[in-house]
Amino acid sequence: MPALIRTGRRLLFTSGLIAVVLAAAGPAHAKKGFGGTDGETQEANTGKDGTVSVTVGGVVFDRSKNGSGNSAGALTSSTSWTPPPCWYAPKYTPEQLQKSLEPTWEAGSTGYEWDAEQRDRYVNGHPYKDFNKDKTGEGYFWDSFVNEDFPPGWDSCDEPPFWVDLGDPPPANVENAVTPEILAELAYAEIRVPSTEVTLAPAAATKVNLPTWAWLDAADFKPVSVTASVPVIGIEATATAEPVALRIEPGTKDAVTYPASGVCEINNGRIGEPYAKGKANRTPPCGVKYLRSSGDGTYPLQATVTWKIEWTGSGGAGGDLPDGTFGATQDVVVQEIQAVNR
Repeated sequence: MPALIRTGRRLLFTSGLIAVVLAAAGPAHAKKGFGGTDGETQEANTGKDGTVSVTVGGVVFDRSKNGSGNSAGALTSSTSWTPPPCWYAPKYTPEQLQKSLEPTWEAGSTGYEWDAEQRDRYVNGHPYKDFNKDKTGEGYFWDSFVNEDFPPGWDSCDEPPFWVDLGDPPPANVENAVTPEILAELAYAEIRVPSTEVTLAPAAATKVNLPTWAWLDAADFKPVSVTASVPVIGIEATATAEPVALRIEPGTKDAVTYPASGVCEINNGRIGEPYAKGKANRTPPCGVKYLRSSGDGTYPLQATVTWKIEWTGSGGAGGDLPDGTFGATQDVVVQEIQAVNR
């Protein structure tokens, strides 16, 4: 028997209603059907290129242009922004809502009063008659879904399932009904960016007072994006993350950075400049100079990339979302320069 939680006018089934966001790599876990019982998803569609879009909470994610690789990771917002903790989206046809609710009523697990209230709402015409079956194909019952990470507020969407005709907006008094902007925020949470481990020259070990050049591989360092959509109502949004700067923190106070701020701006589609012969006497546009040996240990150099997030959506909607950051730490060996007196 699933645990039950009453929240205002809503009864949440903690083992079923909470939708789990599936990773793109798991198409075998997706269940068939548009809505079905709580937590079910649309069937996953796998493209010829191996990418997968999986419906979650009525939302389909296209991650084919996302960052990839073992070291790819999620962005951390530069502000206190978080993705929506819950939202409303199409979930049930009339028949599917009936199949979802009637077993609960028959089991009597929610009590006579609650069952009677639900029957009155969805069967007796206050406001829906026989689960709105006479409008089958003309709309859907919308219901709430929650973010898999359960941030504060996941239980704030406590409206019972409500009907929306195709082409009509959801009721104005319902907050968090899915919109292009909400889809953009959900897409933001799905973005993965490549590792930020920088290339250093000298590579194996640098020397005290020797400028060390730092740069990122331009082939991996490019914009990534995720598109979220609700096909049954024809809305979508794409969140795009574009790298704009690299911050270098040497891991010790006994160092100076190039530039002095430690922030290397993107230039001509790349950050930093690869070292090459003939540049030994030049100051690197992006890099670090250590003033003291790391001894028998290493310095933890941290490289953090700032990504600018923009979104576009249905109907010409669009705008900015808070910048995100993603960083990595790498160990740097710094040796004393050995001199021989003759």
